[in-house]
Amino acid sequence: MVCSAEVILMVDFMAYPFMQRALVAGLLLSALSGYYGVFLVQRKLSFLGAGLGHAAFGGIALGLLLGIQPLWIALPFTVVVAAGISWVKSHTKLSGDTAIGIFFSVSVALGILFLSLKSGQQVDAFSYLFGSILSVGNTDVWISACLALVGIVTLKTHWAAWAYASFDEEAARIEGLSVRGHDTLLTVLIAITIVLSVKIVGILLVAAWMVIPAAAGRLLAPTFKAMTLSAIAFSAFSAVLGLYLSYLLDLPSGAVIVLVQSALFIFAVVLQRSWSK
Repeated sequence: MVCSAEVILMVDFMAYPFMQRALVAGLLLSALSGYYGVFLVQRKLSFLGAGLGHAAFGGIALGLLLGIQPLWIALPFTVVVAAGISWVKSHTKLSGDTAIGIFFSVSVALGILFLSLKSGQQVDAFSYLFGSILSVGNTDVWISACLALVGIVTLKTHWAAWAYASFDEEAARIEGLSVRGHDTLLTVLIAITIVLSVKIVGILLVAAWMVIPAAAGRLLAPTFKAMTLSAIAFSAFSAVLGLYLSYLLDLPSGAVIVLVQSALFIFAVVLQRSWSK
């Protein structure tokens, strides 16, 4: 009887079009987040996820001010910020964390300013802070699918170069690899993934959404390739289970997904410690 009830709940869960859209977009974006997240973790740039997530807030606020679909403004806004961070890091003596912190602060300040210029938009902005399954539309699913296709292409064309630069940037330069160009492309793709993920988990949790599965993968995987595959698997599993539990318990989807990721991370820590004994 219990098993039958669970099956009925799962079928009911999949019966709603908005949940179907959320599940497809969640799976695609979570897999991408796990894929790109390993580079953030390996390069010790986890703060970049938070920086770009808050940069998206500035673009969303500008969209609300202009009366335009916020994510259409947030996408180019965040990409420009990502390119700016990459440029400052490459052309000045400032560290990546410093550049991220500057752009992070400026973007949030602009977001607050834009919201203050148009009253009545705080509720709309609130939904972007914490995510909303109901806001995932067909367009989001198609964009996520296109972005996933780009991610699959980069597995063959760019993954090896990104991995090489992640472990030894200087050696990659000596070998003639265009590290600056590769880094810029990677940062831009991360920025786009973050902006689209905002609808699922919200601005406040999007950095954790990218970093936690990659961190769990790093604890368990013996190679960087295995780490990448583990991060993708952990992230996709968390998205599916998190969405289902949020529906079942009537809880915010973004928070539940990140908590599932956190549970997997704790499991990875315990397992890794048991292996090391």
